[in-house]
Amino acid sequence: MSANSQTDKKTHVLVTGGAGFIGSMLVPMLLQRGYRVTVYDLFNFGSETLFQCTFSHDLQLVKGDIRDEPSLRAAMENNVDAIIHLAAIVGYPACSKYPELAQTTNVDGTRNIVNNLKPNQKLVFASTGSCYGAILDGFCTEETPLNPLSLYGRSKAECEQMLTEANSGAVILRLATVFGIAQRLRLDLLINDLVNKALTEKKFDIYEANFKRTFIHIRDVARAFIFAIENYAKMSGQVYNVGGDALNYTKMDICNIIQRFVPDCQITPSTQGTDADKRDYQVSYEKIKKLGFEPEITVEDGIAELKKVLLYVSPEYLKVTTNV
Repeated sequence: MSANSQTDKKTHVLVTGGAGFIGSMLVPMLLQRGYRVTVYDLFNFGSETLFQCTFSHDLQLVKGDIRDEPSLRAAMENNVDAIIHLAAIVGYPACSKYPELAQTTNVDGTRNIVNNLKPNQKLVFASTGSCYGAILDGFCTEETPLNPLSLYGRSKAECEQMLTEANSGAVILRLATVFGIAQRLRLDLLINDLVNKALTEKKFDIYEANFKRTFIHIRDVARAFIFAIENYAKMSGQVYNVGGDALNYTKMDICNIIQRFVPDCQITPSTQGTDADKRDYQVSYEKIKKLGFEPEITVEDGIAELKKVLLYVSPEYLKVTTNV
């Protein structure tokens, strides 16, 4: 049997935004598990985030914009079995800075996928806990009505509604706040940002210190997307919160953990600042846990990892990889 014949038999996954933060962790894991992978990305931060897996004959890189429907359609028609849709303008600061780009990328780009999705193609969509917005009773399940406050949360909620109304069969993963090291580093995420400030500035202020939030390590996020592909028959057409009950913390809880790793850091509660998404709630992860998925990496392990790496990352690298 030829190498091409063997490749054709492998499940082919198209990952939009596959060179980004999540994609740079997910794509190597997919390849290691024997998938054929096409990354569809603008490569605004270059292809360096995927250098570690360029040796693989099962990896293809396609430069393209999800807003460009003909280009996206061509990528989706290339014998694709499953699509993991990560491409988006992520987080309320970036969406607020580029509102038109956020709307066209997050919503119109997703519509292009829906319009060109074939009946036999699996679709896993990256959503966010920011869709919940201001929750009155402080506890969320997948049935909690969405009340997104920021453009980021609203755009993701609009995509969820679009996927549901189209009967796309998509698995929608509402991710907790992600943290940890990946090839495409992000320091705008809460834990990553605070650990970096603790190491470099030895002090930081924390606002809304008693607000509750749930966290998940980037490797566990990547595992969740693979889990959804491999359990698609059971999960299709449903929404899942992705995180773990043991990872529900207040922001001050996180600060206290960071201080154990960086004892000379001074942390000061502040009345200045507000979270545009008003994330102050505990999230239930029972639904996905019942299927067999739980996070493996603790906040403590992630902070230890961040400390180890961020101590020696060059300022030039940080500037390149963390720009919005």
